[in-house]
Amino acid sequence: MFCGDEREPHPLHKKPLCQEKKSSFRFWFHFLVLFCLLILYLFYTMCNNTQSLREGFSLQKTFSWLFVQTPQGNAPPYRVHLKHRLMLNDIHEKTEPHPAQQQRLQYHEAYPHNYRFVMDNPEVCKVNLPFLVLMVPVAPKDVLARDAIRATWGKDRVVQGETVLTLFVLGLSGGIDVKELQQENQQHNDLIQSNFLDTYLNLTIKTMVIMDWLATRCPAAAYAMKVDSDVFLNVDNLVIMLKKPGIPQKNYLTGLLKGNVPVIRSKDSKWYVPKELYPDPQYPTYTQGMGYVFSNDLPAKFVEVSKSIKPFNIEDAYIGMCIKNLGLSVTSPPDYSQFRDYNTRYDRCEFSKIITYILDSSEQLIDYWTDYKKPGPHCLDKL
Repeated sequence: MFCGDEREPHPLHKKPLCQEKKSSFRFWFHFLVLFCLLILYLFYTMCNNTQSLREGFSLQKTFSWLFVQTPQGNAPPYRVHLKHRLMLNDIHEKTEPHPAQQQRLQYHEAYPHNYRFVMDNPEVCKVNLPFLVLMVPVAPKDVLARDAIRATWGKDRVVQGETVLTLFVLGLSGGIDVKELQQENQQHNDLIQSNFLDTYLNLTIKTMVIMDWLATRCPAAAYAMKVDSDVFLNVDNLVIMLKKPGIPQKNYLTGLLKGNVPVIRSKDSKWYVPKELYPDPQYPTYTQGMGYVFSNDLPAKFVEVSKSIKPFNIEDAYIGMCIKNLGLSVTSPPDYSQFRDYNTRYDRCEFSKIITYILDSSEQLIDYWTDYKKPGPHCLDKL
């Protein structure tokens, strides 16, 4: 019987050898196909799991999420801050470079060009060229803080005859209704949002994004101020100070000066900074972050120098490092007593003389401002 013979063999006869070979070939062929598919499936699963595990372990480290190795084109790799996309779960991280490469790295984590604006008002400086721009870093969810400022010291567009602009700077945050933010911005035209993750540890990035906005959207303004949302700001006194004869129009940075401040190494502290981020025992002299004022030529210089300065999470001290690396220095205000941090009690006369005071809440700001703005002299003559 030949292999091509289609007649059925007798049940007692054995199958021809070539037919047995065909059956065996089919079996092994099907087995190999299934085996290859299984290998591809396992490889795909392992790749996904490896990525998830690597991200999970990395995010458990206190500061490891601050850095990612990102090569661009043919340029040597440099370390940049993790780029947070609009989908907050889309966090990508690669392994740290070999220690031998560390000396060749340029530090770009806080360089604002790593990020982009997802909500912007670039035209606000073109409508009325401001003398002073007040930039307020605030969390996306802090609507009460923004509304309190809009109703108090951020309300007036003209102060002492000068145009003053107040803007709020936000990052990204989970659980925030994007449409509500867009509606708020359509109503007030004062929100600027960038795609970094809005956290306390990212305040340095937030500050550099502020500098980038001033340098690219509002370069013709004379002065600017980074001022926290929990501050009572006497804008009248601030404008009066900036219009005094002798106030520099370039390379000027002033506020409540801090010198010989030691770096906190205790991990239990809110202001803990590891040696890996800042090795020196003390910070350079800087202006306290509650509110510092600067000539508007400085933001572009801060942006440029930030490319080569390793960032750490104390944003005001980081600006001090930028000033130092630029070969400049901070300047004492004409009246040092006008920049205050914490107040023990409200005094209408006292608040009429200062520029900054840190408050406890937005409600306190409204209460103090309401009393401060009521008719009558702020200071009563003592008998």
